[in-house]
Amino acid sequence: MGENIVKVRDDNEPIEFEKSSEDNTFRTANGSTFEWCPDGTFNVSNLRNRIEPWLSSLFQSEHLSLLVGSGLTTAIQYEACGSADNGMGEVTLNSKYAAEINAKAIESSKLAGRGDTPNIEDKIRVMCELLHGLEIMGNKNEADELREELDDIINRFTENISSIENKIATASNELREEAFNKLIIFMMSFASRTGTRDRLNIFTTNYDRLIEAGADLAGIHLIDRFVGSLSPIFRSSRLDIDMHYNPPGIRGEPRYLEGVVKYTKLHGSIDWINANNCIRKVGLPFGAEDIKPYLNAPGFPSSPSKIMIYPNASKDRETSEYPYVELFRDFAAAICRPNSTLVTYGYSFGDEHINRVIKDMLTIPSTHLVIIAFNDSMGRIMKYYKEWGRSNQMSIIIGADIANINDLVNFYLPKPAIDKATIRMNEMLKKRYDSSKDEAFAKISDNDKGESKNDSTTC
Repeated sequence: MGENIVKVRDDNEPIEFEKSSEDNTFRTANGSTFEWCPDGTFNVSNLRNRIEPWLSSLFQSEHLSLLVGSGLTTAIQYEACGSADNGMGEVTLNSKYAAEINAKAIESSKLAGRGDTPNIEDKIRVMCELLHGLEIMGNKNEADELREELDDIINRFTENISSIENKIATASNELREEAFNKLIIFMMSFASRTGTRDRLNIFTTNYDRLIEAGADLAGIHLIDRFVGSLSPIFRSSRLDIDMHYNPPGIRGEPRYLEGVVKYTKLHGSIDWINANNCIRKVGLPFGAEDIKPYLNAPGFPSSPSKIMIYPNASKDRETSEYPYVELFRDFAAAICRPNSTLVTYGYSFGDEHINRVIKDMLTIPSTHLVIIAFNDSMGRIMKYYKEWGRSNQMSIIIGADIANINDLVNFYLPKPAIDKATIRMNEMLKKRYDSSKDEAFAKISDNDKGESKNDSTTC
């Protein structure tokens, strides 16, 4: 099997290929040949000519959504720091129910396709369920002990996420700027839709604020459900808010502001807290080493367990609770409509709830799914590709040689759609080319007319 997989345009099936170390070209697996590579070899230019125009057309769909997983954070952290981690490391439990929690977490991990090594999310979810059970049974002492350990684990979890942000923020200036420049280009490829198009929707399963940081640097306005300035509060009624402006000299004709994105964090965030039965956003700087000092405010809970980072990977119970029901409803409403394109990047398809919504989307014939991933180590992507049976509605770009952040932004992702300079340049070149072609055609036509006259006289 090849290390990379691509399926775009009129490809009938995924093409597996690997990079040749000898001449820096690509070779199809098992010597397979296709119409556009009859000898089974091709280069970056050939691949770009197939991918970039295709993505350009899909990105101008009536409705466009981007689902971002941990792969984006990993890519940017690697560019900035030379190494990466996802903050989902192993955790040792001290609870008397440690064996039961670990066993249930392993079961959850297997159901999600991650094998028998559960991450911290799996254990947090199981501990929350056990805590609710102990409270129902009236086992107050055991519940208090478990809650204390849960607070400690969630605190460590948030510290892991914060440390990832901190590593990126404190990297060397040159590497950090280069990494953020790639992030900006990545985001602008999706977000630069004209005002006549429906807004881009960005959904993420990540808890960090990398996308928020990139949006600030790129000048992108993020619209989420939070309202307020000092401590924004989550509101169910604020999704349809948008941004307009009045062009100079024009009255009564507001236009959509460019560079506006609707943003949803499906699994919560390290700066969301449950304060007095309201979801509020804490003014936590990107790269802060510790979140606890920012919780020391009147009305804010001091317990880390109130931070809204609870996972929803294999159970639907949490997704039926506020605010997750609102967030997943937004996701389904955004992608499950005609002429909609969903692009996933760095998402490993380990969340069954999200996967079901995507599967439902593909039942609409005019929808399209684009999967971009650095690898498919668990085999879940190709598994769902085969199971769903919607190959004509799916494009796949997988592999370290084509889906790394550098090659994506340099070769395969389309240029911003509202690049006015490029548009004007193309128009000027077209006019010049057309005019010269018209002049040449006129000369040819005159010659042809003269030759025709001579021919007619001789006849």
